[in-house]
This record gives sequence, C-alpha cells and structure tokens, in this order.
Amino acid sequence: MTDNLPTALLASLQDIPGFNEAAFRQAHTQAQQVTSIRLNPAKKIQTDTAAHFAADGRVPWNSNGWYLKDRPVFTLDPLLHAGAYYVQEASSMFLQQVMEQCCNLSQPLKVLDLCAAPGGKSTLLQSVLPPGSLLVSNEVIKTRVNILAENITKWGGGNVVVTNNDPQHFQRLPGYFDVIVVDAPCSGSGLFRKEPQAIGEWSENNVALCSQRQQRILADVLPALKEGGILIYATCSYSGEEDEEIIDWLVKDGTMCSNRLQLQPGWGITETVSRNAYGYRFFPDKVMGEGFFIACFTKTRAEGSFSGKTRKQDILPAKNQSAVTCMLLHPDDFYYLYQNDEVLAMPLTLKDDLAALQSVLYIKKAGIKMGKLIGNELIPAHELALSSALQTGIHFVELDKPAALQYLRRQDFAIPEGKKGWCLVTYSGLGLGWIKLLANRVNNYYPKDWRILMQ
Repeated sequence: MTDNLPTALLASLQDIPGFNEAAFRQAHTQAQQVTSIRLNPAKKIQTDTAAHFAADGRVPWNSNGWYLKDRPVFTLDPLLHAGAYYVQEASSMFLQQVMEQCCNLSQPLKVLDLCAAPGGKSTLLQSVLPPGSLLVSNEVIKTRVNILAENITKWGGGNVVVTNNDPQHFQRLPGYFDVIVVDAPCSGSGLFRKEPQAIGEWSENNVALCSQRQQRILADVLPALKEGGILIYATCSYSGEEDEEIIDWLVKDGTMCSNRLQLQPGWGITETVSRNAYGYRFFPDKVMGEGFFIACFTKTRAEGSFSGKTRKQDILPAKNQSAVTCMLLHPDDFYYLYQNDEVLAMPLTLKDDLAALQSVLYIKKAGIKMGKLIGNELIPAHELALSSALQTGIHFVELDKPAALQYLRRQDFAIPEGKKGWCLVTYSGLGLGWIKLLANRVNNYYPKDWRILMQ
C-alpha cells in the first residue's frame, strides 16, 4: 500500500472524467490487492473451478476471468505449469470485450500482438480467435522473448508465431493484418498499487518520453494494418499524454476512425471522449482491477498490400511422417517442417502465412515443436506435451500434487509399475511433460530452465 502518489500526476488528472482524488488515494492505501486469473478454455481441469482456486466471483467483462479471495503461491500449483490458467490483471482482460465488439469473429483473422511479453494478451487472444486464425506474438526486447515463448507454449495453441522484431520491421508486411494490438510501453502509473516501487521511477519527463515512443511505435506498425482493420491501443498509465493525447493523434489525419464500445453500468469503467476519439479508463476505486486505458480504431485508408517473396520451407518427407502424425488428434490439419534436426507442426491453413513471415521477420517459435526424429523414433519435445493438439491415446502417468511438484523440480517421484517407454506426465488430466521409463530408472525430460526451484 502507498500514500505517496506523485503530486504532478494527481494534478494532471483533475480534469479527467471519472477521477476522484480522495477515492483514488484511498484505493492506493488499501492493504489488500486484487488477484485474478483467466482460465484456459482449451484445457479443462477436472476439479470444481471455484473451489480449487478459492474464487471470489467472476471478472464481469471476461468469460474466463475469476477473482481470487487470496493470492496463493502460484509457483507451487502444477495447473499453472500445465497452462490451465494465466495470472492476469483483471482490467486488462477487457481486451476480450473489445475483440468481440469490434472484430468479426466468425471468420479467420490475422492478428499481431506487437508488445506481447510476458504473454497475457496473447494467450487471451488465442482463446477468443476463431479457428483458422493466425496470431503473431512479437516482443522487441530479446531478454523477454523467452518468457513470452514459454507462456505461449503452455497455453497450447498451434496457430501462434512468436517473433523478436522492432515495430518498423512490420512495414515489410503492408496491409497484412486484420487486427493489431499495441499494449504500449508506458510510465506505469496504473500499477502503483500493485508495484509501489514504480512510484519512485515516475516523472513528468518519463511520461513525455513514453508518449513520444508510443507515437513512434504506432507510426511504425500502422502500415501493416489493412484497410478496414482494427487497431487496439492500451496502456497501464493514467497520464493523458499517453492516453487521450495519443488517441487524438491517431484520428487527427483521418486515417483512423474511433470505435465506441458498449459498457455495462455495473462495470465501473469510465468512458472519455476527446476530439471524436473514445477511450476507456479503469480507476482502482471504481473497478476490481488496476489502472488501465484502452481504445479501439478502424483503419480507413489502404497503404499497400503484401506481395513479397516467400521463403522455401523444408517439408518433412512423407515417408518419415508416421512417427509424428500418430501423436496428434487431427494430424491432417497440419503440415510438417524439418528445421535444425527438429520437426515442427504448423496448421495447414497457415502454410503460406508462415512462409511470408519467415521471409521478413526473425521467428523465435512457430506452431508446435514435435521433437527430434532418430530413425523411426520421435524424441518428443516439451511443447508437444503441452499442446492442445496432442492425441488422447498417449501413454500417460497421472500424478498427485506432491509427485507432480517433484517432477516439476526434476526430482525423483514414485512411478506405477508396469509402464515402459515414453509416457506423458499429467496432473488433473493435463499434460506437464515427458518421462521415459526404462528397466532400472526414470528419465525426466522436464526442461531444466523451467524447473521449479522453490521448495
């Protein structure tokens, strides 16, 4: 809790609709913070949701969001590592409403999440996009790409390409995307209650620098949005320079048209209107969530279309595919690439898209990493264990919580007798990873870099 909010910030918010200084200060002095999670609809758990998570009601603007009574030690919950849910701030879950109200979710979409790490909005997008869609999840900072790829992997979808590119690189894909989400780097004032240390880092100069950077990011990436496409802009800042002034700038030349959203009275979300642009503010004294701002636009002008050369793909020969296809529930929905001695499965409908992306972007991860082929045997990759496409007839070992935690620590645990060979380790029916049962030992294939260090 904190009561030393920046005076300059408070002064700048006096004329902002919905701002009540006394209530705002009070919300920031509360000792109890809001904890929320978003369930993965592709990975149903076998226990009662409300009871398992000690839930305290649903997040009203997200069909998979739940509030928790207390903040548990998430690291020690195997369901987190299985990708059954994502710990996400409730206000930012409003992205689902924007997608449902502004996008045509009855047909496949090409979507770019530009500033995606650690993966909250990308995993949300995976859950709402219609079948056949492509999600490009990008992070410009190299040190953050690994955690993004990890969270995308846990969520289990095969239609995601994780990239590590600067926003201007997407100009190589003019008019390519139907939807672009820019959760822009910002001064972070909306997280003061959650991260009090951020107060000492806040300054008016930093707000100004962030505003300039946000304009550059948007200007760089907008050519990649097609005419009629949707731009969703968001920050976790209260400052008008990063919110209303940015959306004013977006509609200034007529290229972008602001979209007005429908709100429910009980949500407590504040609509702001500035120069014919609608924005939506989340104040912690009015919603069960942290500070957040979001706005949505439609692009009204074309800026070209992608017609570049695509890269040739190394397709796995048909004679080698049987060891791979037997692992998937619907193998004919995928095509199989061979890269760096590993097999990747990519949705067949996205074959041309991946070839296009490979020709202009640096790709960190694409589709589902199946594993390595040694002769006719597949050494399964960890991604495959977490994939929603994995077929249900795989040999598995179901563990209770203590044993599952031992597995996630890469420590010894009891194994039922009578099983041999590759086995999927599961908890509550969801895959955690692989083991190989030999005559006198168990080989634990959980990734070393992912293992739990907490006891």
